[in-house]
Amino acid sequence: MKTVVYADKFYLTSGVTGPGYLDISNGVFGEMTKEKPTGEIEVIDYTGKWIAPGLVDTHIHGFKNNDVMDNNAEGIKQMSEDLLSCGVTSFLPTTLTSSREQLTAVAKTIGEVYQDVKGAKIQGIYFEGPFFTEEYKGAQNPGYFSDPDIDVFNEWQEVSGNIIKKIALAPEREGVSDFVKEVTDSGVVVALGHSNATLEEASQAVESGASVFVHAFNGMRGLNHREPGMVGAAMNLKHVFSELICDGHHVHPDAANILMEKAGRDHIALITDCMMAGGMPDGHYMLGEFPVTVSNGTARLEEGNLAGSILRLKEAIKNVVEWGIATPEEAIMMATYVPAVSCKMEDVCGSITRNRAADFIVLSKELDLEATYLDGECRYNV
Repeated sequence: MKTVVYADKFYLTSGVTGPGYLDISNGVFGEMTKEKPTGEIEVIDYTGKWIAPGLVDTHIHGFKNNDVMDNNAEGIKQMSEDLLSCGVTSFLPTTLTSSREQLTAVAKTIGEVYQDVKGAKIQGIYFEGPFFTEEYKGAQNPGYFSDPDIDVFNEWQEVSGNIIKKIALAPEREGVSDFVKEVTDSGVVVALGHSNATLEEASQAVESGASVFVHAFNGMRGLNHREPGMVGAAMNLKHVFSELICDGHHVHPDAANILMEKAGRDHIALITDCMMAGGMPDGHYMLGEFPVTVSNGTARLEEGNLAGSILRLKEAIKNVVEWGIATPEEAIMMATYVPAVSCKMEDVCGSITRNRAADFIVLSKELDLEATYLDGECRYNV
């Protein structure tokens, strides 16, 4: 029997359509029609609701008391399940700067387990570091910082089973251009962050192939009228994407809007940078090797600096709409298709596309998450 979803609106890459019917038979998206299909069908009725692609979080360290750096296969599996409550159906488990040995172990574990997760799909690994510089270290341990080393990266890539999709580095490190060229030639996305780089240094890295700025405005040299720095590079360089944490703490809404206006909302990837305290009560947690205190909606190191976030991606969508800096269509795009494109994953996630796995979410008109579907099956329901 054919199964179709009825809803008021459907958010497609071609635009918003509806009301209508979307075929989701056999776990994949089928045809979208205005009229009810004929024949024997089951209609899942979401009258008054909106259907959007499953959310894609390309920068997330942990959730619900599990941390990627714990190197715990069961923890990764649980994180995958729990992310369905955030509307996330695809994600990149994200590492932190650590020892070469620990990062090797984590890459190996994720590579061994990623196909076994039952919730949000692991589409690859994001290595955030360790090729950073100390001035904007954030919650990264500078004791492990180094210049980029292609042999070390290849070691991590090999033990992961070649699923590292993105790696972040600071453009001012030695040997960046050659490293970026080789890594991007292999199909891996290079991101720039935790950096005191000048506009010229950032531009050179982008010319070599880097294409993403890590949590824009945070962990990078700010905009100055005589030295535009990393923020100026994110705003002014063409054909680059910027990650943005829209929790109201990391970036002022007006600053987020300025970047969106300058770069274009089709080049902004909403991310969470969520750590293990996401979805948990206020209290004391760990982010990698660092103790973190969570209160008043923020996660902070002992010295008071922000340490990742406790943001859920479904909340970021609501925030940018409520702040008046994006339409619902733009907000959904920035949490689905754009992050997928920024990490070269748009062939497997981020859109409602015929013959693609039917991973989608149901939203109220107020943009509250009502249900999460994975492969055409409802896996989370409010």
